[in-house]
Amino acid sequence: MASPENHHLLHLLLPLLLIHYLSSTTTTAAASDLTTLIYKGCANQNFQDPIATQNLKSLYTTLVSQSTTATYYKTTAGTTDQSTTTSITGLYQCRGDLSTTDCNTCVQKLPDTIQSVCHKDTIAARAQLVGCYMRYEVVGFQQAPPTELLYKKCSSGRVDGSGFDERLEAALSLVPKGVSNGKGYYAGAYQGVYVLGQCEGDLGGGECVNCVKSAVEIGRSECRSSVSGHVFLQQCYVSYTYYPDGVPGTGDTGGSGGVGGVETGVTEIQGDSGGGRNNTQKVVAIVFGGLAALGLVVAFLLVLKSAFKKKKEHYSYGGYS
Repeated sequence: MASPENHHLLHLLLPLLLIHYLSSTTTTAAASDLTTLIYKGCANQNFQDPIATQNLKSLYTTLVSQSTTATYYKTTAGTTDQSTTTSITGLYQCRGDLSTTDCNTCVQKLPDTIQSVCHKDTIAARAQLVGCYMRYEVVGFQQAPPTELLYKKCSSGRVDGSGFDERLEAALSLVPKGVSNGKGYYAGAYQGVYVLGQCEGDLGGGECVNCVKSAVEIGRSECRSSVSGHVFLQQCYVSYTYYPDGVPGTGDTGGSGGVGGVETGVTEIQGDSGGGRNNTQKVVAIVFGGLAALGLVVAFLLVLKSAFKKKKEHYSYGGYS
């Protein structure tokens, strides 16, 4: 049987070790989710001048550096002369609920991601990760209009039962007004439906609302009855995910209301229809895994303490300290 001292040690260690284990595991998982690729776009033409390649490298460096202090930044590398074919304009944007630390973690992955999915010298490219995106093009490159559809994903899982269409309609209707009041970003929940919308940083208020309305319409018409839907236009995006047991972390239990910044999980974006149940199972697995690891650590410490105590008693015998 463990001594009272051992019990005291156990009570002190368990909370500290559990907090450390769970926080490190959660941080690693969150960082991994943020930098998962959703989609990419690459131009077919490549740079013909090595100066353009150098300007692109300079652009990457500037954008990554700025992400330590800002969640959106746009700039041009090289001369701004419209007649040149070597100047590169680019930007990054992070999801509206991210800290600058998480934003920087996400943006750091974008240059390597773009170069791995596109030719390193392509004249225009874009990569969308879960937590951020980056795009660039040579000055003068013809850009798509703000509301052009770039990527759409409707989950294969379907919602059974009546009433979901009305819930989805009500939830999606919150987004245009939300981005107007929230300076281009909105996240909220309505009766188990979590919605998120965001516009590119320099898109004006009216243009932002119109862009989001276009994305909402696509999601409403093409993803109806899907557990989740994600619509990315040139300068805005909208996503929704249905949680039948209520949106985690918002206080929304399937009733009306409830607003928060819950991440739309990467598993949903890639078509998994598990919803809240999968998130709960992951948390339970982490907790039990953490407790098992803690048990081994505590057992080792108790054995070590017992051995040290015996050693101390042995050398204390006969007056030696």
